[in-house]
Amino acid sequence: MLQVGIVGLPNVGKSTLFTALTKKQVDCANFPFCTIEPNVGVVEVPDERLDKLVEISESKKRVPTAIEFVDIAGLVAGAHRGEGLGNKFLANIRETDMILHVVRAFSDPNVVHVDGSIDAQRDVEIIETELMMADLSTVEKRLDGIERKAEATKDKLLTQQVSGLKKFRDALGAGKLAMTVSLNDDEAEALKDMDLLTTKKILYVVNVDEEAAKDSNWQSPLGEGRLAVPISVKIEQEIAALPREEASEFLRDLGLEESGLDKVIRKCYELLDLVTFFTSGEQESRAWTVENGSKAPQAAGKIHTDFERGFIRAETISYDDFVALNGWSGARDAGKLRVEGKEYVVEDGDVMLFRFNV
Repeated sequence: MLQVGIVGLPNVGKSTLFTALTKKQVDCANFPFCTIEPNVGVVEVPDERLDKLVEISESKKRVPTAIEFVDIAGLVAGAHRGEGLGNKFLANIRETDMILHVVRAFSDPNVVHVDGSIDAQRDVEIIETELMMADLSTVEKRLDGIERKAEATKDKLLTQQVSGLKKFRDALGAGKLAMTVSLNDDEAEALKDMDLLTTKKILYVVNVDEEAAKDSNWQSPLGEGRLAVPISVKIEQEIAALPREEASEFLRDLGLEESGLDKVIRKCYELLDLVTFFTSGEQESRAWTVENGSKAPQAAGKIHTDFERGFIRAETISYDDFVALNGWSGARDAGKLRVEGKEYVVEDGDVMLFRFNV
């Protein structure tokens, strides 16, 4: 399951956002291998297509795909040296797939900013600096451990590691995120286990006032190069407490097409370049997530490893055809059911039935 770490300075709305998200938590019985802790919430990925599949197939069960959000321990300047809960913060964030960085842009005299004033750009740079310093320490430690051995032995793998590590060291030392570094193929392969914090994708959630949340022409205060989404965490907290129909009406009254939380979840998928395919039948309709570019056997493996190992073919219908022709039989009669082999690249919205033999 995709895991997203929520980070931010104190009093930016990080934990309030997490609380609003967990009110959308899915039934964890559908995800038996997921250990739920107090700071972890498994949240449904909004997708109206799944509801339509349930209706058409008259499915007894609806199973969405989900994201696991982790409320990471608070961060203060000096975290890379262990200040505050810095060590715990860095350990927890290292385990996540991407980072959701909450930045404060709202004004409220009753909520004191840790640095005394509202400055989203400064706040972002504080956390990014802590992450870069932690990465620099990791890189230098590994470099110190292998550089002399690489020179002495001329070992190809070690030589490529040293070359790549020096690129990381130079970039991080210059105040640049590790994701800006371009490694050649050999260096990338040699350092594939290098799990640096600043190579992770980052989505910036700018916690704004209510009026800014409704502004279709909102301009990010974070400059170019940072993907930012404006949401009012205060509004999201109110929406999360409402029944579904009332929440929809509340959004319409505010002039919003969807909640900020739904937008955040969608953006996480876009940033990680993920697509959704479906399985649908009488027993259940279910959404599944794979990386964009995945082939049919890999998709089958998401359901069960035996499906990938013994993959024969994938009977596939596009979502639009499935809906227009009212399900499997209608699509089959209209010649819209395709039989795809091992090289088929799964497309977003595919409805699939896998044939396999083990």
